[in-house]
Order: sequence, then C-alpha cells, then structure tokens
Amino acid sequence: MDISQIVLDGDTPGVAFTLPVFRFKGTDPNAPSVYIQAALHAGELPGTALCHYLTGLVKEADDKGDLRGDITLIPHANPIGLAQSHFGELQGRFDLGTRTNFNRDFPLVSLSERAERLADAPELGAVARLKRKLLSMALEADLMLDLHCDDESLQYAYMDPVFWPEAADLASALAMDAVFLSDGESTAFEEAVGYAMKRAAPGAVKLPGKLAVTLELRGLADVDGELAKRDAAGLFAFLKGRGVIAGGTGTPSPFSGPVSPLDCVEMIRSPEAGTVLFHRAPGDRVKAGDLLATVLSRPGFPEGEIIITAPQDGLIVTRVSRRYVRRGGDLMKIACNTLSARKRAPGTLED
Repeated sequence: MDISQIVLDGDTPGVAFTLPVFRFKGTDPNAPSVYIQAALHAGELPGTALCHYLTGLVKEADDKGDLRGDITLIPHANPIGLAQSHFGELQGRFDLGTRTNFNRDFPLVSLSERAERLADAPELGAVARLKRKLLSMALEADLMLDLHCDDESLQYAYMDPVFWPEAADLASALAMDAVFLSDGESTAFEEAVGYAMKRAAPGAVKLPGKLAVTLELRGLADVDGELAKRDAAGLFAFLKGRGVIAGGTGTPSPFSGPVSPLDCVEMIRSPEAGTVLFHRAPGDRVKAGDLLATVLSRPGFPEGEIIITAPQDGLIVTRVSRRYVRRGGDLMKIACNTLSARKRAPGTLED
C-alpha cells in the first residue's frame, strides 16, 4: 500500500488543502483497475466510513497476495468543502466562493485528451484544480465508484445505460434498493468519467468491463459502523466477482429492485411554502393518488392545507429531512416504471 498526499494551494496566501490517496498495486496487468472516492459533497460521510473499512479489507488481501488489479481509494475527496462552515453548519455541497455544486462542472474530455486537458494549471482556482486532479486519477481506471448519500434515503445508484445490466452485480452486492439510469447530459463526476469511456468506444451500446457509477449510500444520518462494515464487505465481494481480488466464486443473486430512467423518476415538489407533514417514508410502495404529504401553507386556516398525492405507482426512494419547504422545493423522489407527465430538462434531478 502506498499513501501519498496531494497538496492543493488555496486561493489566498497561507491556505493549502491536503488530499490523502491510498494506492494498491495489483499483480495482474490484465485485471480491472479501480478508482473509488467518497464525500465529493464533503458532508456526505457514509462513503467515508465505508472506505475506512474497505481499506483494511484491501490491505489484508494485498498482504495475502490476493490483489490482482490496481485500486485507488480516496476516503474524503473534498478537503475544500470540508473546511467550509457557515454559522456552525458544514457547507459541503456547494463551493461558497463560486456557488457551484462540487459535483458539477467537471471537464468533459476523451481519454486521449486526459494528459493535456487535465494537466495542472496553477492559474486556476483551488476547486477547479481539485476537480482536474480527481478526474485525471479516475480516468486511469476501468471501474469508477463515486460514493455519495442523499437526505433521508434508501440505497440507490445512478449510472449510464451503457453500464447496465452488467452492473447488476454491484447493485446486488450492495443490496441496492433502486437504480436510476442517467441521460449523460450533465457534468457530474460520474458522467464525466462515463463520457470519456464512451468516447473511447464510439457508437457502443454497452461497455463490458467498464463502469462509472454514483452510489447513494442511504441518507446523511446513516453514518454507522455496522452499516459501513456491511457495505465495505459488499463492495469487497463485488471486487472479487470482477476479478480485481482473487477468490471470487459463484453468481451474485439477481437484482430485483426498480431500474428507472430519470424521466421515470417522479420528483415530488411543493406548490407552496409551508410546514411539511409526511404521510409516507422511503421504502414505501405507493399507488397513484395515495397521500404523500400535507403542506401547512397557512397554519390555523382551514384552507391552509395543501394535499400532495402520488402521480403514479412507484417506490419512494428519498425524502427531505427538513420540515419546512419553500415554494417549488423538493420533497421526494419516487422510482416508477412509466414516464412522468412532468417534462424534465436534460441532466441531473437536483442542483
């Protein structure tokens, strides 16, 4: 195991950020290589806990001589966001300097352009340089896993359709509850990696042996040692199955959860601001017309209750943890089998 430190100079004198990187060298140059990072949104910590335990499992395999493919692990990919605090609250989703989501605006480059387009550029700000370094490392790998979490949530994944259904082994190994098939129209990290992989095989409908995926490891509050150990064991089993680590046997159990293109995901939003009373939770299966939430837009007034119902049948995957919502604010995501009646702009479901 090699542990290195990437040091990023900050944008003001006397400020620098350190990014620890764990690298394991495999014995078989033909085995898949892997890049795993966590907490690009700095406050999303279930993946950081998973990486802590996974590092131990990989080191043990390395010590035994069972490591076949190269593995790069970054337990906390965003030291800049980790340093951001506003009135005592960690602000790890958006760069406070530019107001840009840390998981947006990654360069879309081909693999052949990697060295030139992602070279260090001291004239750029620290966030842009961090994004270049992360993407450059990820583009060296065959399998890229970006570990995130949602608010209150089941465990689910985003990936391009070119990686499905081959990636059902990952969904099964981690006992995912749902898979969302992205449209390749954003500049999020996972889609930037997928873009490069697809450019290397123009016109390919599937990319066997390749993977770029965002894993949403439940919710913000689901930072728990036992969950992290279980998820690390599941991810370790996936790596065995893909031949990255020796000892993989058997066929993973089939994935039985919903697989929904983003246009089939119902984003439930509130038409008015108010206090939210939820009637259903993540994991509930609902029918069209079922009561989801009541928003008290004018507390104390009989006409101040806004009733929100399910637009179609589906599985509630996420809901927000806050209980006050602004007009148009997100409330839930529901994975469905048919297209939503609401037209969705290309790209991500949320900012």
